[in-house]
Amino acid sequence: MSVEITYNRFLLIDDHEIVRSGMHMLLNELYKPQEIHEAFDGDSALKLIKKNEYDLIIMDIQMPNTDTFGLMEYIHIKQPDTKVLIFSMGAENIYAKRFLKAGAKGFLSKESSLEEVKKAINLVLNNRKYISEHLLDLLAEEAGPSKASNPFDKLSPKEVEIVSLMLAGHTLTSISNLLNLQSSTVGTHKARIFTKLGVKNILELKELHDSLNSSH
Repeated sequence: MSVEITYNRFLLIDDHEIVRSGMHMLLNELYKPQEIHEAFDGDSALKLIKKNEYDLIIMDIQMPNTDTFGLMEYIHIKQPDTKVLIFSMGAENIYAKRFLKAGAKGFLSKESSLEEVKKAINLVLNNRKYISEHLLDLLAEEAGPSKASNPFDKLSPKEVEIVSLMLAGHTLTSISNLLNLQSSTVGTHKARIFTKLGVKNILELKELHDSLNSSH
């Protein structure tokens, strides 16, 4: 009687090779047998997703040549059973709720401890959600009477997508190409974003993002 050997198939999507290498080593240590593929942007990720099915995709949200929300939507449509864990330096209080709504099973900070990383991977791989203590605190604060205002909550999903791309270093032209929008439309979104956030340029936008990211 033959015994079927089951194994986990992982896809790592991150533009930093050192991050992929570290996560690759961790997954190789934790799960045997396994198969691990790597991609460095949206295009290389799509090529792999079209050819393979994955149990777990671990991905960053701010990468060159990548429409991350579009990639999430593609994964959700083409591989609805695939779990996605976001692994990012992006501020939880700006992006986490958006990506969880978009279908991610968890949002994990790259500043997390090794034990927290292991915990998140295990939970998501077992079809459970991972929510950090920090995010739980944020959600509790928002539900309470003394909700601290988060200016990024004023943004629409499309505006959050554009903010993410701007923070990743994209120009208006590359954003218009990635999102299939007219350059003038992206320019209009940018102006609205700056008005809503009370910033005058990309430098002030980055400072606001970083200040929120460090306020925990």
